[in-house]
Amino acid sequence: MRLIDVHARLLKMGVPVFQTSDAAAFLGIGGAHASKMLARLAESGHLAKLGRGRWGFEGRIDPFALPEYLTAPYPSYVSLQSALYQHGMISQIPAMTYAVSIARTRKFTTALGTVSVHHVDPSFFFGHRTAGRGPGKIATPEKALMDFLYLSPTRTRLFRALPELEFPAGFKFAEARRIIRRIRPVRRRNHVIRRFEELLKVRSGKRSRGSGQDLAASAASGVIQRGD
Repeated sequence: MRLIDVHARLLKMGVPVFQTSDAAAFLGIGGAHASKMLARLAESGHLAKLGRGRWGFEGRIDPFALPEYLTAPYPSYVSLQSALYQHGMISQIPAMTYAVSIARTRKFTTALGTVSVHHVDPSFFFGHRTAGRGPGKIATPEKALMDFLYLSPTRTRLFRALPELEFPAGFKFAEARRIIRRIRPVRRRNHVIRRFEELLKVRSGKRSRGSGQDLAASAASGVIQRGD
């Protein structure tokens, strides 16, 4: 069977991601034979290898769904720097896609890009919504920030410091505090509280400086006048 024919038949499965066993059953061939053909399709750029025994069609995989395909059967969602950038909270474009999962921490390097998955306790796996064209999910602005602060005391240096942060107009500070209250253990919760309060102080300082600059500019232009 020619590779082009195999590719055409696989497309008829109608799924963006599949296992080697799925392809073997669909094509009616043995698993070893299917594995070799899929590897050849990946080498020729017709498929993307996503992991051991897992493959996908590049044009059919939404970037927001990629992390969950990689961590299956465990769920995951785009968060941390990637979600903060998507929500306009940081301007620095992440070099890879960051995601949160109940799966173990791991970095995946695929033909579709690099995905850095970070483990959180199942009790802290919430605060996301659907995104993109497929089954992908992304953290809300509040949860993306709390995920970052939650992971900041871990060994990796990826979450030690944030790029300059901007709180969007719709950021829900009360919701952020509700998320913090759900963190356990207490030591981790207290760490997040300290980091969040530091960010709020920086934000308050920026607003104060901005107000002072506005007053100075107004006075210079004669808008503000002294009383007699």
